[in-house]
Amino acid sequence: MPHKIVKKFETSFAEWMGVASAFAFWKGRVGIYAILKALGVGEDDEVILPGYTCVTAVNPIKVIGAKPVYVDIDPVTYGMDPDKIEGKITKRTKVIFAQFTYGIPPEMDTILDIANRHGITVVEDACQGLGSKYKGRAAGSFGIAAGYSMQWTKTWTAGIGGLVSTNDKDLARKIEAMTEDLCQPSFSEATLLSIQRFVHRAIIYPATTAMITNTYRWLVRKNVLVGSSTTAETEGRLEIDPHFFKAMSKGQAKSGLRQLRGALDRNLAHRRQMRAFYDQLLAERGYPKLEIPDYMDPAMVRYPVRVADKAKILEMANQKGVELGEWFDQPLHQCHAPLSVYDYQDGCCPEAERAVREVVNLPTHPRAHEKHGLKAVNLLCEIGPPK
Repeated sequence: MPHKIVKKFETSFAEWMGVASAFAFWKGRVGIYAILKALGVGEDDEVILPGYTCVTAVNPIKVIGAKPVYVDIDPVTYGMDPDKIEGKITKRTKVIFAQFTYGIPPEMDTILDIANRHGITVVEDACQGLGSKYKGRAAGSFGIAAGYSMQWTKTWTAGIGGLVSTNDKDLARKIEAMTEDLCQPSFSEATLLSIQRFVHRAIIYPATTAMITNTYRWLVRKNVLVGSSTTAETEGRLEIDPHFFKAMSKGQAKSGLRQLRGALDRNLAHRRQMRAFYDQLLAERGYPKLEIPDYMDPAMVRYPVRVADKAKILEMANQKGVELGEWFDQPLHQCHAPLSVYDYQDGCCPEAERAVREVVNLPTHPRAHEKHGLKAVNLLCEIGPPK
C-alpha cells in the first residue's frame, strides 16, 4: 500500500495534469511496466517505439516478454516518422509508444489515426515531455495512459522516480490493484537518495555537470550510490529483479509536492524561454536551428543541435567546463550490451543512427541561463554543423 504522502502526491499530480488518476513509482520504467502489464501485454506481443530512445525504456517491454519493434525517426522532431509506422505493424502489434523526444511532441494526430484504424493501443512515453503541448493539448492527454520520469536529467526530478497518468477507469483500477504488490524502498535506499538530492541541489551547475556526471556514473557502477539504472539493465541481463516493482519513497513524493507548488510551472516557463533564446541566437549566427512546426509547443528537456564532429566538441566542452549533453550515445542510449539483445538490428533506423553521430544537446534546465547557453553556442560555432 503506497504511503499517504505518496497518495497525496499522486492526487496532486493528477489535479495538476487534469487527469482522472495518477500512480507513483520508484522509477519511470516501473510505471511503464505497470501500464504494459495492466494492458495485458505479454509473450509474443509487439510494442512499436522509436529507434532512438533510452535502453531503460525498452527494458520493461523485454522483461514482460514482448518484442520491441523500432521505427526510424523524423530528423526534425526526433520522434517516430509517422510515414514509417504502418510498415512495422503486424497481427501481434499490441501497443504504440509515442515518445516526446527532448520534449518535442510526435505527430500525435497521425499516430492516433493509424492506431485507431488497426485497433492498437497508444501509450505516451512522456518521460521527456512533461509540460509539452501538441495543438494546444498537453503531453499525457492523448493515449490510454502516459508515463513520466523524475530522473536527474528529466524536466523535474526527485533523483529518480516515475508517474503514470490515465483517464481510463478500467486501466486505473487494474494499476491500482497492482500497486498493492509494490515493494517498499529500504531505509538505506531512501536515505541515500535523499542525500543525493541534497548534494545535487548544492553542487550541480552548468560548469560542473560533465565532471560530476562522470563521477556519479562511476560511483553507481561501484554500487556506492542509488543509480537511475542498474548494471544489469544496461548490460542486457533481462531477468526481472524481485525488487524491481518498487513504490515511490516518502522523500521522492515530498520533493515532487514541493515542486508542484509553483516551481514546476516556473521550470517549464524557463525551458520555453531557453528554447526561444537558442532559436534566435542560432539564427543570428547562421547556424541551423530547430524547425519545429508551429502547432508543437515543447517544454524542452534539452535542445538538440547537429555538429560536424560530436566526439571533438564533447571533449572540448568537458575541458572548458561548458555544459553540453551527449543524448543519445547510440540508438538505445546507455546500452552496454549488443543492441541485438534488445531486437535492434544495425541499419534498421538510419536517421536515428545518423542523429547518434551528429546530435549534441544545449542545456535548458533552471540553472542554465543565457550566459551558459551563449558559451555552448560559441563552442558549437567552433566546430560547425555537418556538411
